[in-house]
Amino acid sequence: MSSSSGASRERAGRPPVTLATGAGGSLVDARAASDEEFRAEFRTWLADNHPGRPPKGRLPALDWQRAFTARLYDAGRAMPSWPVEWGGMDLPLTRQIIYHEEMARARLVAQPTNNVGIVGPTLIRHGSAAQCERFLRRMVRADDLWCQGFSEPDAGSDLPSLNTAAERDGEDYVVTGQKIWTSHADVADWMFALVRTGPPGSRERGITYLLIDMRSEGITVRPLRDLTGGSRFNEVFLDRVRVPAGQRVGEHNGGWPIARTSLGHERSTAHSAAAVRYRRIVDELFALARAGGLVSDPVVRQRLAEAETDVRLLIWGGMRMMAAVLASGDPGPASSVTRLFHAGFEQRLHELALLVLGPNALLARGDPEAVEGGRWQWGFLTTRASTIGAGTAEIQRNTIAERVLGLPRDP
Repeated sequence: MSSSSGASRERAGRPPVTLATGAGGSLVDARAASDEEFRAEFRTWLADNHPGRPPKGRLPALDWQRAFTARLYDAGRAMPSWPVEWGGMDLPLTRQIIYHEEMARARLVAQPTNNVGIVGPTLIRHGSAAQCERFLRRMVRADDLWCQGFSEPDAGSDLPSLNTAAERDGEDYVVTGQKIWTSHADVADWMFALVRTGPPGSRERGITYLLIDMRSEGITVRPLRDLTGGSRFNEVFLDRVRVPAGQRVGEHNGGWPIARTSLGHERSTAHSAAAVRYRRIVDELFALARAGGLVSDPVVRQRLAEAETDVRLLIWGGMRMMAAVLASGDPGPASSVTRLFHAGFEQRLHELALLVLGPNALLARGDPEAVEGGRWQWGFLTTRASTIGAGTAEIQRNTIAERVLGLPRDP
């Protein structure tokens, strides 16, 4: 499935991944050029194809992002770690890092949501040939948007206690229950979901992984307004929703190991983009402090020094994770250290930004008098969730304690 042969490219209906380099515009395969040639060429391509600033408004911005994602796909420049057969570039690890770094420097992202980086590798590893053929290339091009149906009102960090039930009825599953904190559910075409197919109390032994068409009868999506005033999150109600058994990934009651599929290179190399992005944001915060005449304030200077220390640790933590991937192919449990530090850093950074803004911090995003359009206030509000999303800080600390430090498991 991971073949990048000419035959697999022909099946995918797309040309080989090529790079235009040199004054003569010669075509060179990405894997034949040096890393720095790849970086220079990709940086030039991004400059030549940059879509400009996104429009205002969530839905116009989403359409803008989907159009750019389709342009990446059509040019053979989408999903650097994925097999070419399924719309990716099949780049070696070092080029994946370069790819993410250059996207961050251009202030661009490759996908409208991060869900493709979760469900896609899961299908590549565990999905049937028919599922891969049906879903993968469409999700890479953003022709279909996906949301994740894992968390429930009574099953967040303790995910094996989920209750959304799926009963087998002939060739279908009939799903009834509720999912919550579902990002982008209001615009998604599909949901990848965990459902209870075993008896009550079966926990991880009774969970099945389903792909659910969000246009199915019986699905209701309600937005949840957050601190920013927006509604990126939703609650999803499923009332006897029929899901064909062919949309089950893996075996009946075998969904838990699939849900724990490591994101491997995709997650760890994308971290390099976050490090580049936050290096820029810290520099912009320094400039904000200078513009406000605060760099001589000893309290602010100390906090700025701490922010500089933090961003360097973030970068070095990413390098350590990359070294683990290069050595073993897996970032391992130590990635929880970087994840925990990253979450705390985001919050500390934006708390400092409000200190630098002073009374102007009271002006909301969109206020005509707000400094830099209120971006720092908006960042402060959104990062309140940093220690909750993608594995709570408590879960990360448990992982570090048990799998890194070797401490006894918490009963």
